[in-house]
Amino acid sequence: MKQAADVIPSRFGQDVANAGLFFRRWMANPLQMGSIVPSSPALCRRIVAQTRVEPGEIVVELGAGTGVISKALLDSGLAPERLYVVEIVRDMADHLRAQLPGANVVEGDARRLPQLIPAEFHGRVGTVVVGIPLVLLPFEEQKRFIDAIRAVAPGRGFILYSYCVTSPLPWKKHGLVARREAWTPRNFPPASVWRYTPA
Repeated sequence: MKQAADVIPSRFGQDVANAGLFFRRWMANPLQMGSIVPSSPALCRRIVAQTRVEPGEIVVELGAGTGVISKALLDSGLAPERLYVVEIVRDMADHLRAQLPGANVVEGDARRLPQLIPAEFHGRVGTVVVGIPLVLLPFEEQKRFIDAIRAVAPGRGFILYSYCVTSPLPWKKHGLVARREAWTPRNFPPASVWRYTPA
C-alpha cells in the first residue's frame, strides 16, 4: 500500500496545537487525553510514515485532540475529504472544524464508529490512527474500541501511539499481532507507534 508522504512542517502554529485548550481538556478528563501536551512534530512524522492509504480509501483518526496529527496528515498530501476525524469532546471538535477545513470532523464516541463513518467507506479504510489512551481502560472497554475498528476496517488493524515502553494492549488476548513500528525520544513524554493487526 502507498504511504503518506513524510512531509511535516518544522514547527506548528499555536492555532493548531493550542496547548492551552489541550491542557484544559486534560485537567477536565485525564483518561480521555492521556498526555498533558499535544504530540510533537517528531511523533507526527513517525505516525505519518506509518499511515497507508490507497486510492478510494480514507484515513480515520480517533481522539485527535487539537489536531496536530490531523494537520500533519494533511500537510503530507492527504486530501482533506479523505480524512475522518472522530472526537468525543465538543469544544475540541469545534476547534478541529475551524483548523481542518475540508476534513470530516465527526463529534461522537469512537465505540460507535460504524454509525459515525459513512457505510460507503466501510471496508475502504486504509489506516486507523488511535490517539485514545486505551492502556488506561479495562479489557472489555478496549475490546469495544477494537471491535468498532474491525467493523469499518476489517482485516486492517490500526496504529496506536503510546507512552508505554511495552505494548499498551494485551494483544494476544485481543487476537492481535503487535509490532512497535517507531519510537521517538523527541516527544514529551517519549512515545512509540504500535501497529496492531489481526492474528
